[in-house]
Amino acid sequence: MNDTPIATEKGRRTEQAFVQAARKVFAEKGYLAAKISDIAAAAGRSPGSFYNYHESKRQLLEHLLDEFQDRILTDTRDQLTADPARNIDTAVRVYWGLYRDYLPEMIGAFQLSMTDPAFGRWWRTRRAQGIDAVLGVFRSVEHRGTDIGLDKHLFASAIVSMLDSFCWNWFVTGRDETLRERSEEEAIATLVEIWRRGLVVPADRPSPHDS
Repeated sequence: MNDTPIATEKGRRTEQAFVQAARKVFAEKGYLAAKISDIAAAAGRSPGSFYNYHESKRQLLEHLLDEFQDRILTDTRDQLTADPARNIDTAVRVYWGLYRDYLPEMIGAFQLSMTDPAFGRWWRTRRAQGIDAVLGVFRSVEHRGTDIGLDKHLFASAIVSMLDSFCWNWFVTGRDETLRERSEEEAIATLVEIWRRGLVVPADRPSPHDS
């Protein structure tokens, strides 16, 4: 990719036009069916000029997924407090909202990760950043004297997987039939509570129903 055009104001506008056009085309046609000519047409530019700003359709998807991940981390960090429970609520709400906003890109990531091993490896490096953020919440909880009682890395991976899978089910597959009448607020509150309980109830503590 030639970096020179982006150095100018006109180049930055053109690059952003391609980004916004890609989001529109991915939403309308899906990542796999989208063509560079479709993106160029939506941006009002020639297909040839696309390659001055992006190496490929996949590279543009990666750019958008980078943006998704960076916004999750930034928006969550901007709202951090000294209260781990509030931070959990913030993290879940930020992830939920941005997953919905970047749904076409998330569908594209899922599709591409099944067919492109190189992309799958790239996506795991981005996922690792989310896991690191969850580990940060764990450290703040432990600093307050709570023993999590679980392998923190397995727990963090499970939390990220839970958020990702639940959002996929809610936004992509149309959610489970038993959840048709449930609101987004109820769904978010449940995810927050599952995470919170995992932190405050060690695995070896008996359930109230066991006594």
